[in-house]
Amino acid sequence: MYRTHHRKVTPMKIGIIGAGNIGGNLTRRLTALGHEVSVANSRGPQTLTALVEETGATAVTAAEAAKGAQVVVITVPLKAVPALPGGLLAGAAEGVVVIDTGNYYPRERDGRIAAIEDGLPESLWTQGQIGHPVIKAFNGTYAQDILSNGLPRGSADRQALPVAGNDAAAKQVVRDLIDELGFDTVDAGELDESWRQQPGTPVYGNRGDVAAIEKALAAASAERTAEWRA
Repeated sequence: MYRTHHRKVTPMKIGIIGAGNIGGNLTRRLTALGHEVSVANSRGPQTLTALVEETGATAVTAAEAAKGAQVVVITVPLKAVPALPGGLLAGAAEGVVVIDTGNYYPRERDGRIAAIEDGLPESLWTQGQIGHPVIKAFNGTYAQDILSNGLPRGSADRQALPVAGNDAAAKQVVRDLIDELGFDTVDAGELDESWRQQPGTPVYGNRGDVAAIEKALAAASAERTAEWRA
């Protein structure tokens, strides 16, 4: 099926909200690693039969996805974030870590979000919408890479992913999970700095190693270019 890359994984209960390219491939890899995954989309559990049969994940409603979860991945279009169920994380495990994979695509998909247009980093906007701290990861990663590009720790040219967030312990949980998936990580700072990995920046879609990702993050500009504005 999918390669597991090194040490024995301690299984976690993980909820994934969104079953598109990133959500679907994270479901595939995380179940293969032995994690207990619940997955939800906007159309209902009955539409996830094929993914469930392939992976052994459990299909649930969005309101149920975080129940008992130690990690919750929110991987829905930004315009859909305000419509997520209220109290989404109420039944989650204590200290639940929330990963935001989202990107603002005003022209192609999301329409104008005034606060982001005015300079608020995208993940800070999402954090405000859900009322819980988030860790920004996977937003600039090609979905196919999650399946095909993972390598054992210590491999030459191992692809690295930037990870931003304010909670050091939560960030470490995410970095460890990404390591299990077969990728190095780079601490991209706090969410105030997470514009460095938004669409249009040098790190977005960058398949480089740690050194390349560090260089790309440092080269980013806070000025959102015209093509990424509404």
